[in-house]
Amino acid sequence: MDYSILDFLSLLGAVGLFLYGMKVMSEGLQKAAGDRLRNILGAMTRNRFSGLMTGFGITALIQSSSASTVMVVSFVNAGLMTLAQSMAVIMGANVGTTFTAWVIALFGFKVDVSIFVLPLIGCAIPLLFSKKGKTKSIGEFIIGFSFLFMGLSMISKYVPDLQSNPEIFAYLRRYASLGYWSVIIFLLVGLVLTIIIQSSAATFAIVLIMCTKGWITFDLACAVVLGSNIGTTITPMLAAMSGNVAAKRTAMGHLLFNVLGTIWCLCVFVPFASFNAWLTEEIGQGNPEALYGFVSNLEVSNPDLYNHLFDNSLPEGHDVIKQIGVMQTSVSFGLSIFHTTFNIVNVLIMIWFCNLYVKIVEKLVPAKHKEEEEFSLKFISSGILSASELNIAQAEKEIGVYAERVSRMIKMGQDLVHTKEKSEEFTQLLSRIEKYEDISDRMEIEIANYLNRVAQGRLSDEGKLRVAAMLGIISEIESIADCCYGIGKILTRKIESNVQFNEEIYTNIDVLFKYVEQAADMMVQMLVDVENVQERAIIDSYNKEREINNLRNQYRAANVPNINEHHYEYQAGIYYMDMVGNLEKTGDYIINVVDAIKDQFHVKKK
Repeated sequence: MDYSILDFLSLLGAVGLFLYGMKVMSEGLQKAAGDRLRNILGAMTRNRFSGLMTGFGITALIQSSSASTVMVVSFVNAGLMTLAQSMAVIMGANVGTTFTAWVIALFGFKVDVSIFVLPLIGCAIPLLFSKKGKTKSIGEFIIGFSFLFMGLSMISKYVPDLQSNPEIFAYLRRYASLGYWSVIIFLLVGLVLTIIIQSSAATFAIVLIMCTKGWITFDLACAVVLGSNIGTTITPMLAAMSGNVAAKRTAMGHLLFNVLGTIWCLCVFVPFASFNAWLTEEIGQGNPEALYGFVSNLEVSNPDLYNHLFDNSLPEGHDVIKQIGVMQTSVSFGLSIFHTTFNIVNVLIMIWFCNLYVKIVEKLVPAKHKEEEEFSLKFISSGILSASELNIAQAEKEIGVYAERVSRMIKMGQDLVHTKEKSEEFTQLLSRIEKYEDISDRMEIEIANYLNRVAQGRLSDEGKLRVAAMLGIISEIESIADCCYGIGKILTRKIESNVQFNEEIYTNIDVLFKYVEQAADMMVQMLVDVENVQERAIIDSYNKEREINNLRNQYRAANVPNINEHHYEYQAGIYYMDMVGNLEKTGDYIINVVDAIKDQFHVKKK
């Protein structure tokens, strides 16, 4: 097998293109999809069974479980799908990939998505030059989608061509008679093989060659197929490398699903493989276990005929070739039946443990920082509403979570002020703040849509007033997120102007940040338990707002004298005052939330 350094570098380039496509596609999704696609995905994955059918349908349509699971990873990375929803979709994708195997086995037809890549890029390029931001984002999504599939296609092209060189696997014959250890060994062979060649279909073809040459029995071929099931998880694992913690958890969930399925199958492997051989024979496709015995006997009884058979020197109509052709079909059907039966039984067992999967992968892939936790609705969904008054309570809880998540952005803004300019850490933190601001916009829309639907139900007058107050509160919380992102914009302009802050400015900004963070914490505590707000908490919030205003006035009054006395440059003073004004405005939005709580919710006096 001729495999050069250039081929290896091409393979690395293909992986790079795949990862870059994943990144661009995910970013385009976040900008273009908005709440509409999330609502569609939410409806498709409302419960574990609809999610299962969604995964099956997508995989059957594009005929690639790797591609469909990579898409799921990108949806989770973009905040359009929750981790729990993704688990059911991935389970469905595993069943969907067996549909593809049957299509290939019966009709020899497979959709090659990569042939549409260049036309898609051609359609997307004009969109990139659009003045509309959403249209431009759709173009980015299509470009990313195209690069992703182009990368997948190139990975398959540049991996070593093991399928055309089956002699490489001849040495494995010596490990075929070790009993149960042989099953484990060939399972690992299937795992490694699929990771290397990035195609379970190619692994399937290699296994068929090994069976035909009489190197392995049908049950060991089943073990290789079982290993390939785990090997296919490497593609979404690669895709998740460039994603957030939720995307990494989704890929880990896919791996966990296949590994746990393999463990139960290994416990009953011998009877399960025999059952599938019996099932193949019962549906009229012959005994898949017969090929190994026939070829082994032929090798012992007539070695010349055996050698002629595999150097292609026998005439086409020879009886042995016909017999082996029939038996090959039997093995092919047997392996397809094994793969299908395994995945269906696995899903029927595992579908009940979606929530447990979520808990396990959260332990296996912990968030490095609290703010890396996935940004999605916890208490309300796009499903059918129950009694409207009860829905108000759910919305109140959701607003508490929303406020807590947005308040984290204030600390992130302060960290950004002290992060080294033009460093990778600065870029990553600014990107995280921008992403939080974008997702907070979508959360505001989703909560507002939910509250509007609640308002259309039968509500008391008090309930209607409360809904109106809650709509105002989420608008103010979203404005807090805008202010936090505004800090990043001010710092970016400051860096572009090559302006430096002195220690006095940093100290004053930190003091103001401290007061704003304290005000935000007070607001969050009220919203988390909005039915039991104490009058003392309201008074403390008003006092904190006065302190913020006083600091703003004090800093403004001292700014011009400080510039005249050469404490810092005039341009530094401009950006300094922009920061002060931005933080004071954040305090205003916080006190607006407190006002709404005081006016429309029950405040307890002490």
